[in-house]
Amino acid sequence: MMADGGSGGLKTNWVPGQPTVDEVSISMQTFGIIDYTVFTLMLISCGGIGIYFGFIKKSSGEDEYLVGGRNMKTFPVSLSLIASFISGISLLGTPTEIYVHGTSYLFIGFAIICVGFVTSYIYLPVFHELKLTSTYEYLEKRFDRKVRILGSALFFLGIMMWLPIVIYVPALAFNQVTGVNVHVITPFVCVVCIFYTCVGGLRAVVWTDFVQIFIMFGSILLIVIKGTIDVGGVDVVFRKNLDSGRLELPATDFSLITRHTYWSLFFGGFFLWLQSSAINQNMLQRYISLPNLRAARRALLIFIFGIICVIGMCGYAGMLIYAKYHSCDPLTTKLVNAKDQLLPLLVMDILGKLPGLPGLFVAGVFSAALSSLSTGLNSLAAVIFEDFIKPFKKTPFNTKTADISMKLIVVILGVSCMGLVFVVEKVGTHILQFSIAMDAITSGPSLGIFSMGVLLPWANAKGALIGGLCGLGLMSWTTFSAQAAIATGNIKANEKPVSTEGCAYSFLQVENLHILLPPDTTFSNTEDSTLGEPWAIYRLSYLWYTVFGALVTISIGLIVSIIFPERHKKLDPMLVAPFIRRFLKNTKPHFTELSQVEVSIKNTQSPNEPLDTKCSS
Repeated sequence: MMADGGSGGLKTNWVPGQPTVDEVSISMQTFGIIDYTVFTLMLISCGGIGIYFGFIKKSSGEDEYLVGGRNMKTFPVSLSLIASFISGISLLGTPTEIYVHGTSYLFIGFAIICVGFVTSYIYLPVFHELKLTSTYEYLEKRFDRKVRILGSALFFLGIMMWLPIVIYVPALAFNQVTGVNVHVITPFVCVVCIFYTCVGGLRAVVWTDFVQIFIMFGSILLIVIKGTIDVGGVDVVFRKNLDSGRLELPATDFSLITRHTYWSLFFGGFFLWLQSSAINQNMLQRYISLPNLRAARRALLIFIFGIICVIGMCGYAGMLIYAKYHSCDPLTTKLVNAKDQLLPLLVMDILGKLPGLPGLFVAGVFSAALSSLSTGLNSLAAVIFEDFIKPFKKTPFNTKTADISMKLIVVILGVSCMGLVFVVEKVGTHILQFSIAMDAITSGPSLGIFSMGVLLPWANAKGALIGGLCGLGLMSWTTFSAQAAIATGNIKANEKPVSTEGCAYSFLQVENLHILLPPDTTFSNTEDSTLGEPWAIYRLSYLWYTVFGALVTISIGLIVSIIFPERHKKLDPMLVAPFIRRFLKNTKPHFTELSQVEVSIKNTQSPNEPLDTKCSS
């Protein structure tokens, strides 16, 4: 049954004696008692870790709760970095990206390697040496309190847009393999995550991540190995993807609207991952929990290696999905209701008859979600407590009050994220691309502000504040407008060709859904759109969004800094990158404190007495 073109509409592909697509879908939902047991054991183990660190090996205090006392071990922190970064969005979204658009996205790995070097030698030394709890304390030291509040607000907005997606994606996987509604499973899983994050603090988060990363890697390896055997070997997987045009290199043109080019994947991917790895509270909170910079750099190295491995495995899983369904596209036949259910479909197809293995996969996907959710909640608790509560309380918090406050923050934020899942459900687009695009609203301006602080000594507070606000406004307008155009079909990315000629079941076909279209990776407009051609800025590749936001923020920030220079305080060299410190006239650390001593001495001497004479005496 080959899907043909036409003017659009519905066509029934019905063959006597064949099951319907609904019957096939129900028959594949073989999630049994053993699978539920495996999944439940994963949740129980996470809750048990929270109980251990919250009640048995109990330690109180703000520093202990938020940064683990700054004496965590390198290896578990390294695995926690990987686990918290690889959410269900990556595990399910990356295979979907490869199936729908081809392998060009995988070249972002080169940008990730470069990010590791830049983070290690430019950003990480600054933040680790300052012994911060909230990354945004840096902005107050470097600029002023207003810029710190802006940076914290950007982080809050970004995380609150990201976490509901993190929760929703694995719920889609659970729905595919069990048929259980996403709004039934989501509260159960979130309650467990909120519990162990709330009572156990960073130590519980890190050690649950440590357990979850093995479940994640194990589940993906299992799928890749068993799936490859089922389709006939690695050579079959690569040949089928090569024949369909999916096994490809990125485009070489310089157009900013081409979805994936060498330049967008390297430069756009570099800025995207630099923001996530170098200045994000989620990541830096773990680096800071380590005792010294050397340990933090080792953790970063392991993190980069682990991320490359995970992306590679997920990319191969996407190629495996096409090799399995090359003659019967499950999206066209509606065997799956959303693109990000493709990998769960493959799991039930190849592992469904092996009790316990589908449960292991679902546990792996939810492990990725739980690690990201717990990281986000713990980091948000740190930022809100340090930046929005403590500064406005005249007397210091006692230990008990601080613990209760931070745990209450975690509960409120967790419940709020569960509610926002209803909003994410209405998106109806490819989750990986949507997540990156929405993240750029805040990540671009945030990266711009921090980079001005670390790399540009002449940037001042007024420039950082105005630049950040302009970047936020422009990126909000651009991103929401572009996503609205994508949702209405006014902008869409052409997809790789698919076929339904080999389907062994009957289905209702919607014609003209990118069936046998020539492969093309650029954004194009639908011919029947009534909204007119979108502005060029709306058609930017989603990988350029963070670059665009950061450059706008830095450019406006520098212009404002030049027009309105500030002379009231010289710059502490410890607040800029190590290679820039040598160019500053004052190379002594903690310059602000030294200058205050000089001022007090000057106030005690006679007006005509030189400062140097008084100091020498």
